[in-house]
Amino acid sequence: MFSSQTSSFQESIDVEEKDADFDSEELGAYSPRVQHISSYYSIYYYQNTSLTLLDSSLPAEAEPELRSYISRRLSKGALLGGMGNIATVELSVPEQAVGCYCCLLEQERSPEQPEADGNGWVVCLLGGSEKGLNLFRIELDKYVQGLQSSLTPEMQNLESEVRPYLSRWYEESVMHIHRVVQLVQTNISYLLYAALSHTHVEVTGADERTKTDVTRFIKAASLQGLVQEEPSTASLCKTVSEDSPTDLLIDCASSPPAFTNAVSNRFCDDWIQAFINAAERFNPFLLRQILENFKLKAIQDMNNLKRFIRQAEMSHYALFRCCLFLQSCGNGDVLLQNARAEHSGLPEACSIIRVLEEFLAEQAVDTVQ
Repeated sequence: MFSSQTSSFQESIDVEEKDADFDSEELGAYSPRVQHISSYYSIYYYQNTSLTLLDSSLPAEAEPELRSYISRRLSKGALLGGMGNIATVELSVPEQAVGCYCCLLEQERSPEQPEADGNGWVVCLLGGSEKGLNLFRIELDKYVQGLQSSLTPEMQNLESEVRPYLSRWYEESVMHIHRVVQLVQTNISYLLYAALSHTHVEVTGADERTKTDVTRFIKAASLQGLVQEEPSTASLCKTVSEDSPTDLLIDCASSPPAFTNAVSNRFCDDWIQAFINAAERFNPFLLRQILENFKLKAIQDMNNLKRFIRQAEMSHYALFRCCLFLQSCGNGDVLLQNARAEHSGLPEACSIIRVLEEFLAEQAVDTVQ
């Protein structure tokens, strides 16, 4: 039982060699030690079924190819207002086939401008692969939506606002996880643990982008909204305040950054090298895949613990298996913290969790001795 869990864990952190979401052909786009992945953008005004180019960073021969592709998508009704669409396009660029994120931002309708009905802007962001961009869909949606207020039919602010904003899409929407790993290096395990344990992180001595990067990393690594039967915010906050009374403090005034109240566990430590290796390869898409695999493994372990707790209410052997599982997974403290919050209203489950917490505490003492 536990040998199979170990092999499953090893597979989840070995995504650099073989990953279910990136086959060998796609990984070719992320060859080892890649120093830069080319990124492009195009923006069009859409009016009466026609597209007018406003700006593009694509090579001159590639832009008409993209425009033709977008026109076909629009004619089929494949682009819906405000919803990003990601696909692979073949263009006259060095990469030949690239991932393309497209979003139709509709012009605001008003009684004074009824002719604006259905008009809008099509924003295209290109780079990496389709599956790579899909990993950052939420970030891309948010970034493109941030452009909406700057768009006007006249586009007088093209050079001052729109072009600089679109030029930064890759750095702002894709590279933030990479920047955080490069910043903290092997201390990434402290951030992973903080994300899993709902510990507040405070960054000092850094610019606003670094502070935002860390906040976004914590949010991306968190399991909030992903775990079934998620505990209520009130019960979880109460549990966290009991278990982790102190915030994780990161002082970026020194190099490397200094950490205060830093906590990790074996589960988070086991992922350090995978993150470091992907960062060294300058591969933000693979880095995000590793982060998603980290979350998936944590969720699998949480679901296993829930199942063991249910079984332990009727079987002492199941309780024993639960103890062995917590001992082997390396993430027992975090799993029990979430389980305690989730089962706060179930007396039988709470009594089992107390037994498991005592078991882990005894194991920790034995390890120290």
